[in-house]
Amino acid sequence: MRIRKKKWAEPELSVCGFYVAEPKNYRGKWQSFFNNDNPIMLEVGCGKGSFVGQMALLHPEINFIAVDIKLDMLGVGRRNIVKLFEDNNREINNIALVRYNVDMLGDIISPDDRISRIYINFCNPWPKPKHKKRRLTYPSKLRLYREMLTGGDEIHFKTDDDELFKESLGYFKDENYRIKYITYDLHNSEISPEDSPVTEHEKMFSDEGIKIKYLKAEKG
Repeated sequence: MRIRKKKWAEPELSVCGFYVAEPKNYRGKWQSFFNNDNPIMLEVGCGKGSFVGQMALLHPEINFIAVDIKLDMLGVGRRNIVKLFEDNNREINNIALVRYNVDMLGDIISPDDRISRIYINFCNPWPKPKHKKRRLTYPSKLRLYREMLTGGDEIHFKTDDDELFKESLGYFKDENYRIKYITYDLHNSEISPEDSPVTEHEKMFSDEGIKIKYLKAEKG
């Protein structure tokens, strides 16, 4: 997803209490950032923060690490999360926003962090064959995620893109993940908004008549 340069993003993030400027310092000890022993879940490619903000609000008993490579995107995410929590009179104490390359997640998260679940929402489909290795569901990424999922065993993935979903199903199976649940029409399934909150882009796609595809994959 492209986003225009936000000159205010870096200054605002630099004084944000839930933005982690040096995430390597917390590798293997993310519980110390949150100052509790609650389960930790990870969203890769968190974009504008809508999903992680809603999840953190709905589930104060869970800590969330939200990673994106784009600083400007994280700046927008910070504003969205702050507004969401202010509107609900809640303090933000279970979110960590992190700027990092997903390919290098092992530098900032170790098996000792016991990630209990990973979320991948509406990632770039990278349709050209030479770019597919950049997908957040590509086999090399799934192998990386496997090393982190020591506190649980699930990846939750949703997308509007038919080709990405179909090929990702193959990636999960090739990497010995078991598909626990799958639907090709999320908004007419039994999955509740508490399990998978609707994001800004998800609503846009749905309003256009595009069905949302969703799966839960279990580490084999």
